[in-house]
Amino acid sequence: MPLLRRLKLNQNRNNDKQPSPDDYLRQDVYDTAGNGYIALTLVVALILNFLPLPDNALLFRPDFVALITLYWCVQYPHKIGMSVAFMMGLMMDVANINILGQHALAYCIAVYLTLILGRRLRLFNAWQQAPQIGFILFAMQTVMIIVAILGGMKFPGWEFYFTTVTGSLAWIPVSLLLSMPLKQKPDSHAL
Repeated sequence: MPLLRRLKLNQNRNNDKQPSPDDYLRQDVYDTAGNGYIALTLVVALILNFLPLPDNALLFRPDFVALITLYWCVQYPHKIGMSVAFMMGLMMDVANINILGQHALAYCIAVYLTLILGRRLRLFNAWQQAPQIGFILFAMQTVMIIVAILGGMKFPGWEFYFTTVTGSLAWIPVSLLLSMPLKQKPDSHAL
């Protein structure tokens, strides 16, 4: 039975809109990201996190290191994992003079949740991924607050979660910017 005929029979069985074979051909095809490109994006994320800002602006700055690490965990889980998240977290702890391991633990938990939800996240586009990434960032922020409270600090207030909202909103442009250099160029010699 030819493929198109089987697809038409399946469409008749269930009235849901089924993707046609042409839809699969129109999807973007990406090159694989090299280790150098991934490392460069993580260094840029560290620089963005270390930029000095006024206290009011710090409440709304998303955690770029977490966003970039989560992006690479969604796209290439075999390249970025717990060890990279732990090392990036330790760098954030040393730079922010926090409890050593606070960011490292939070980033590892965020990567763990991303790896669990990874297959689901890869099915969606950036707009549909943003609320799920927001949940992961919320869990990461909660772990950071718990570690800080156990370390003797006071509860920072609910304003601490503003970065979760801005991080989930920033997910869309960050994921689009990171995927732009990976799109394959059209081959001029192709048919």
